[in-house]
Amino acid sequence: MKYNFDEIIDRKNTNALKTDALGPRYGNSDLIPLWVADMDFLSPPAITEAIIERAKHGIFGYTCPSQEYYNSIINWVDRFHDWKIKQEWISFIPGIVKGIAFVIDCFTTKDQKVVIQPPVYHPFRIVPTLHHRDIVYNPLILEAGQYRMDLEGLKKAIDPQCRVLILCNPHNPGGRVWSRQELIDIAEICYDNNILVISDEIHSDLAYAPNKHIPFASVSEKAAQNSITFMAPSKTFNIAGIVSSFSVIPNDELREKFHAYLASSELEEGHIFAYLAAQAAYEHGEEWLKEVKSYLWDNINFVDQYLKANIPQIKAMIPQASFLVWLDCKDLNLSQQDLVSLFVDDAKLALNDGVMFGSQGEGYMRMNIGTPRANIEKALQNLKRAVDSKQI
Repeated sequence: MKYNFDEIIDRKNTNALKTDALGPRYGNSDLIPLWVADMDFLSPPAITEAIIERAKHGIFGYTCPSQEYYNSIINWVDRFHDWKIKQEWISFIPGIVKGIAFVIDCFTTKDQKVVIQPPVYHPFRIVPTLHHRDIVYNPLILEAGQYRMDLEGLKKAIDPQCRVLILCNPHNPGGRVWSRQELIDIAEICYDNNILVISDEIHSDLAYAPNKHIPFASVSEKAAQNSITFMAPSKTFNIAGIVSSFSVIPNDELREKFHAYLASSELEEGHIFAYLAAQAAYEHGEEWLKEVKSYLWDNINFVDQYLKANIPQIKAMIPQASFLVWLDCKDLNLSQQDLVSLFVDDAKLALNDGVMFGSQGEGYMRMNIGTPRANIEKALQNLKRAVDSKQI
């Protein structure tokens, strides 16, 4: 490999949420951090070099996106996701969770409802709730070790007050890459019921072969005309702190309304390094991405094989995309409180509590494997000792 993903890089005292928030979040700053979804690898050198070169200029005034920035997004989405998008469809947004909040504020009122499909990324529930919108839950169905959508359940759950469905595509925490037919079916149901689809596609570049990410808006005309897609290079190239997300909206009316909402508070204006980093990533990051996905896939398989051989009470749901592994710990027969204590207090590990993704996450923990193998090995050894000591 050209890039060294085994290198251990100390992130403490860099204001990294993953390490420096351990004390406040977990009550112990000396844990192996396998929680918040960024990676412990150096980003592609081209990104760092582009930022350094621009910083040498020494003037950091008002900035605007270049034509090359737009071209890099358009070409990347076409090459990797077979979706031909137009420049006018694209707008910078200051983060996908913020984008979800903007859509809810722009397109719904307080007497209307938002549909989510738990277990799912917790801001999908938190953001609408904080905006005083009621949540309609359409839980996923666990079948043969993977989640699938409950489409019949969705038809029964929705009512005339439902105005937005937030789709996690690919899914977090389960890592499902939704099939074309599932996306078509969701598009039909939502279009026919006047429910706008927000498609969060932040993990789209991290699908593992033979799985292939399919942009929601690409599956049908109904999907294209009734959706707002959010994408970003942040998970893909480990640049979440730079904030370089963007929206893609094919429908003229939706786009005009949303872009006007953004412009009213200058929310569509990115900073110098947001545009620069995204362009560098999409123009020069392909080789790095290929290698990091290979390394991540090996980490996933290592976790799976280690658990089967040493802690069979815990089962890994093999993700079809992302560097997050959903761990089924139900066979430990612990309460959720005791399960979290096992990981934090006994194994000295910081993972995400499964319940934060909804009640369907009870008995689960989410593990971030985007870290050098040595950290994974140490974490699993700690976990084995903790389980063995409990004689579970």
